[in-house]
Amino acid sequence: MRSPAGNGRRGMGDLVLETERLVLRKIDEDDAALQFRILNTPAVMRHLGGVKELHEIEAKHARAMASFAREGFGFMMMIEKAHNGLPGGELVGHCGIKRVDNPLAPNGGDHEIGWLVREDRWRRGYAFEAMEAVIEWGFGRVGAPHLVALTCETNTGSWRLMEKLGMVRRKDLDFVDPAFPDKDNPTIQYSITKAQWEERTCTAPA
Repeated sequence: MRSPAGNGRRGMGDLVLETERLVLRKIDEDDAALQFRILNTPAVMRHLGGVKELHEIEAKHARAMASFAREGFGFMMMIEKAHNGLPGGELVGHCGIKRVDNPLAPNGGDHEIGWLVREDRWRRGYAFEAMEAVIEWGFGRVGAPHLVALTCETNTGSWRLMEKLGMVRRKDLDFVDPAFPDKDNPTIQYSITKAQWEERTCTAPA
């Protein structure tokens, strides 16, 4: 039985990926209101254009569900497992793969990875744990030749995580987006190829 959505607790739904501490599941129609309450805060959305209206989140979720139906990948809800005696089922983030769809980007259509983690779960390594699984999925079942991630220079937590994942800065893919304030321009990109990922995973310490 599902717990009330107001406390961020939901069932595991259509599981796509699983890590040591997380389940990544497909979005369903009830998740927009959940994300609006749990993830849509000024701190989390600081470099993403600010907090969103509910209808904007609903539109993003509709695109994610359509992407899964059409191409077999999309963005997912990040659910915390029971861990160290704590109850599981809490929504802790949002992550996945989509196509680069900003018309100003020079690489439209590339496979883009991204993530959000709620404030009270920051600095626990959840984003890194989830994105390692997402990248593995991207180069495995999804079959992407390379993956990109978009951020801005002021979002140091974001690009440092990209570098930790083995991604490489691509200055040739920078672009200015007037929808964002000057402090969040230009949009910068990092990328990783399947060969780079395989080299990283082969050389990573056990």
